[in-house]
Amino acid sequence: MSSNLIRGTFILTLGTFISKFLGLFYVIPFYSIIGGEDAAALYSYGYVPYTIFISIATAGVPLAVSKYIAKYNAIEEYAVGRKLFKSGIVIMLATGFVSFLIMYSFAPFFARLSLDGKETTYTIEQVATVIRAVSFALIIVPFLSVTRGFFQGHQSMGPSAVSTVVEQIARIVFLLAGAYIVIHVMNGSVVTAISVATFAAFIGALFGLIVLYWYFFKRKKQLDKLLGQDKGQADVSLFGMYSEIVVYAIPFIFVGIAIPLYQAIDQLTFMKAMSEIGLEKTAVTSFGILNFSTQKLVIIPVSLATAFAMTLVPIITSSFVKNEMDTVKRQLNKTYEVLLFLTVPAAIGMALLAEPLYTVFYDYSALGTSVLRVYAPVAILFALFSVTAAILQGINEQRFTVLSLLTGILVKLSLNIPLIKLFETEGAVYATALGYVTSTIINLAVIRYYADYSFRPLAKKMGLIAVFNAVMAVVVMVIYGILSLVLSTEKDIPALLIIVICAGAGAVVYFVLSEKSGLLADVFGSRLDGLKRKLRLKKA
Repeated sequence: MSSNLIRGTFILTLGTFISKFLGLFYVIPFYSIIGGEDAAALYSYGYVPYTIFISIATAGVPLAVSKYIAKYNAIEEYAVGRKLFKSGIVIMLATGFVSFLIMYSFAPFFARLSLDGKETTYTIEQVATVIRAVSFALIIVPFLSVTRGFFQGHQSMGPSAVSTVVEQIARIVFLLAGAYIVIHVMNGSVVTAISVATFAAFIGALFGLIVLYWYFFKRKKQLDKLLGQDKGQADVSLFGMYSEIVVYAIPFIFVGIAIPLYQAIDQLTFMKAMSEIGLEKTAVTSFGILNFSTQKLVIIPVSLATAFAMTLVPIITSSFVKNEMDTVKRQLNKTYEVLLFLTVPAAIGMALLAEPLYTVFYDYSALGTSVLRVYAPVAILFALFSVTAAILQGINEQRFTVLSLLTGILVKLSLNIPLIKLFETEGAVYATALGYVTSTIINLAVIRYYADYSFRPLAKKMGLIAVFNAVMAVVVMVIYGILSLVLSTEKDIPALLIIVICAGAGAVVYFVLSEKSGLLADVFGSRLDGLKRKLRLKKA
């Protein structure tokens, strides 16, 4: 179990991290090209509706398909998965095209909602133009989703990882080149540049799809061999197949649109709340910081949780279908351990180094720093929600995912405007955190009850992680305090130097404490031993 889980997670994590880091670092030149938070806000106005639409059209597909295929592969009914894949391509074509038509046609309506009916920095027509530009990606991304689900169902994570990286590279190259040419070569407007940048999602998806189908044809002989081993005892109709897929997919759709839904609530209520407290003139800039600048940084630690979610579902489903409950519990233990071991220090480090981080990636901003500082720890909640939702899928209790998310959304809706009025931009972050806390607590309670799972075996390791993070935080704060006396956090190079020294020192302290205490070996097990042996052989 540990070997499959760690190996699959490592492959997807590597691919996802590379993709996310590319998605993080491109904002440095992109921010410079488009010229600040106002233009970033325009980018968010277009991208948030797109993310919701693409999640509704496809977010449930990779994990739902992977769960379905893993289920039937576990009982050697390989033909069922192939049948699903072939018909799924047709279904995805339909849902993608319908989603594109709706988003393109209703772009002015979504633009009006985003601006609260008021035209300040940008007009409704300009925002609608950006929304229409990104909507084209809806046509092709569904193909990507169903094919990734097919490979993941066979517990083959490499194609998904590689296609994710290629998709991101193609998107970023087109985005940066297009925006630069529009503004600096053609002397075009920021609106046109942002439209080209959002259209890059279509280009990236096209390249990702090409990679996946290259893998499919390369491995077709191997996949056909599995068909030759098919028992042929499961006669599943297309109606029965898609009835089961819909049951699987709906909770995944809700998980996929969780963060976009929270962003959409901010997009619909932020301008209104800021206007009511007399901050209408700075609302667009503040929204750009909230929903673009800081969100891009905070989402990085969450990529680990995304990789876990993709890996967990087929593996836990396979164990659950075989009624191997002890194996399921060990899988859950390993998941929580690795997730928290990596996510917690990343989030804490980001919060401690918020000021130099924001300066390096954007420009110095007191507001950007304060928002990032309170937003960074929310990454832990994002990660926990994603993984616990995936676990609920694995143990076939996905209905509670919908309940937990809707409850969290209700908390966010109820508190967003009051908290923005009290704490301005940071209030939106507090409302998001409270919503995710609510959803995660519900998920954990359901897992404990339906999987007969106890969190007590994790208590010692969680305690060690907390203590080591506290020690790491003290070391980082001391070094940061000393360096800030001689280096400015408001200039790029000194700020980068502070980040490298402080983050490096914190990582060393955390690693050494974990290694000396045995926590590192407990969490990563045989994989760590294998890595150590390889390193010794190389040295020899």
